[in-house]
Amino acid sequence: MRRIPSLALLVTLMAALPVVSQTVPFGGTPADTNAPVEVSADNMVVNQASGQAELTGKVLIAQGDMRLAADRVVVNYDSQDRSRISSLDATGNVTLVQAGDAAESEHAVYEVATGLVTLTGDVLVTQGENVMSGDKIVVNLTDNTAQATGRVRTILQPGSTQ
Repeated sequence: MRRIPSLALLVTLMAALPVVSQTVPFGGTPADTNAPVEVSADNMVVNQASGQAELTGKVLIAQGDMRLAADRVVVNYDSQDRSRISSLDATGNVTLVQAGDAAESEHAVYEVATGLVTLTGDVLVTQGENVMSGDKIVVNLTDNTAQATGRVRTILQPGSTQ
């Protein structure tokens, strides 16, 4: 008989703990990872030998309806085709916005071919009034999901559809 109250207490305590991993929808429609990538910044330095470009100062990157802003972004070009971007490495005040959903962090890596954006460092995702934070959040722009891992916390507003 003493096991039932202990089990109930255990279930109650587990419900109060932060989640270790959580997947939620992100963005409205799948992003077109084949769309052109538009980049603007205050400064840009291109290194043809390394296949990189460094952008600093109010960096804004747009691809379709996806926007990525940061203090600094290193653009890595494909080693086989220097006209194609393989990844973007953003640091400092990173913000990712797609279809009304937003994510903030200190660091993000966008793998253009896969549509995966990995955010780390004080990550916060906002969807309307709902908020989720975690140590690491991977946003999949092609299937409109975000998966948080590590110390995950969420605040869900009653009656919210997101």
